[in-house]
Amino acid sequence: MPNINPPLSIDDSDPELLRKLATIKLFCFLAVACIGVVTLICWYFPLLGKFVPGGWRLMTAETALGLLLSAFSLEFSEKRHSIRIKRLNLLLAVLTALLGAVILGEYAFHISAGLEHVFPFDPNSTSPWPDRPSPQTASGLLLLGITIAMIRVRARIAVHIADFFTICLALLVLVLASGEIFGAMRIFALSEVTRTSPQTLLCFVLLTFVAFCRRAEKGIFSIFLGRGIGSRIARILGPVILLLPILREFTRQHVIRSQIFPEHYATAILASITAAMSFVFLMFLVWYIRSMEAEIHDLSLRDELTGLYNLRGFNILAEQARRLAQRSKAPFSVLFIDLDELKQINDVHGHGAGSATLSEIAELIQATFRETDVIGRIGGDEFAVAGQFSDDAVSVAVQRLRAASAERNSSVGHRVALSFSVGQVTSIVTEHESLEALIAKADQSMYEEKRRKKSHLG
Repeated sequence: MPNINPPLSIDDSDPELLRKLATIKLFCFLAVACIGVVTLICWYFPLLGKFVPGGWRLMTAETALGLLLSAFSLEFSEKRHSIRIKRLNLLLAVLTALLGAVILGEYAFHISAGLEHVFPFDPNSTSPWPDRPSPQTASGLLLLGITIAMIRVRARIAVHIADFFTICLALLVLVLASGEIFGAMRIFALSEVTRTSPQTLLCFVLLTFVAFCRRAEKGIFSIFLGRGIGSRIARILGPVILLLPILREFTRQHVIRSQIFPEHYATAILASITAAMSFVFLMFLVWYIRSMEAEIHDLSLRDELTGLYNLRGFNILAEQARRLAQRSKAPFSVLFIDLDELKQINDVHGHGAGSATLSEIAELIQATFRETDVIGRIGGDEFAVAGQFSDDAVSVAVQRLRAASAERNSSVGHRVALSFSVGQVTSIVTEHESLEALIAKADQSMYEEKRRKKSHLG
């Protein structure tokens, strides 16, 4: 018998990749926490802040607080934490979103009040709120809070909504990052004073990456964590497709002129849109490859003639059923069914009749046993059934199968009579026999019945 080592489905996340991502996510959390704590120290303890570079004050205290709330919320959303901690995760995410919404609301209020000088276009002008987060930072906090709040949703519609906000967050961070690369600072018509600081941008990049990885455990982004060919393609081509347009635009000396935004941010927006469109194409391509791969994977477990599991499929699923029975302390039985005189049927009536006979007995077996039982064609004329049966229950099932076969043989229109031999074995709760051993015992029991038939005929 072949060695039985049930593989994971291609839809399952790669365990090795998850372990690596866990380390990376921990590093991201620690980095954001350190940046946030140092920034708060600089703002609220000026004497201690003198010992750190002056650039740390580019991140405002509100931004540092919002990013710390987001970081701890993401950390508390991990599966290993208790229900109480996960509720705290939701609270922190809501506070992050509210902080971003309040800051955006203040900017909106000043615009509606006609205070256009709040958004100066002159890079040499001074903002009336030098210590307030910029609107793009507030937008990032709002999207980050919403994304984290919905990171553990399972309902289908909620999953799509969560994926949508994750995409919006990633697109915003991509625009801001590419804008920094191009030296642009005024997509929101802001001055140098209210630009997104490098520390803030770094924290957004790290937290967005962690949020994306958490959302990839479910939803449309799960293709990036899979074990199959499509997932590997996505992990390789994804960063390339996202960065290539930005790098291309970075090298261009002449950019498209825009009267709405400064030319650098016009370039950044076009590059980000191009990257997003390329990313959408990638996801469509990967989903298509993955569906084909899943279909091929399923075909590799099925017998083409009967539609039952083949030897490989039977071994995989029967082993899983055996382990489940062992954990639930339930009896587990294996039947070995051999179609009698298949060679003679092929010789006398042709291989078409032999194939039809195999299909008929497969249908009888399927009709006799439960949907939860594992049924397979494991050889040319050999079938096997595995499931949670007591010895008496499996004997009753064999009687039903023989009765169905007899009824079929007595009906008109069948040239070939169905005849088969059955061997059965039941593993009791106290025993821990392997599937390979059980199949071997059932096989031996079947051959004993076959010998008894031949001796009786003789």
